[in-house]
Amino acid sequence: MFARINLIPMLNGTSFKTWQENVMIVFRVIDLDIALRDNQLATLTDKSTSNDKREMENWKQSNRISLMVIKRAISEAFRGTMSDKVTTAKGFLEDLEKRFAKNEKA
Repeated sequence: MFARINLIPMLNGTSFKTWQENVMIVFRVIDLDIALRDNQLATLTDKSTSNDKREMENWKQSNRISLMVIKRAISEAFRGTMSDKVTTAKGFLEDLEKRFAKNEKA
C-alpha cells in the first residue's frame, strides 16, 4: 500500500488535474476511494444494522487515511492555507480543485 501511495506526486501548484487523476487511481487501486466517491453516511442509530455499522467504519477509515495521504501529497505552502473546517477527503479535494482550477484556466 505505501509503495503505491508514494506514486502520488507532490502537488506544487501546477498540473492539478493530472495530480488529481493520480490520487484517484492510487486510492482506487488500494481500495480507499470510498470516502472520495461517497458522501459521509448518515449517523448510526440504535436501529442501524451490523452492515450499516461496518459500512460506516469502512467510510471513516477511508476518509481518515485519504485525508492524511492527500495532505501529505501537497506542499506545505498550500497545506497551510487550507481550512481546518473541512473534515472529509472529498471536501478537501473539492476545495483544492476550486483553488487550482482558476490557475489552470489562465
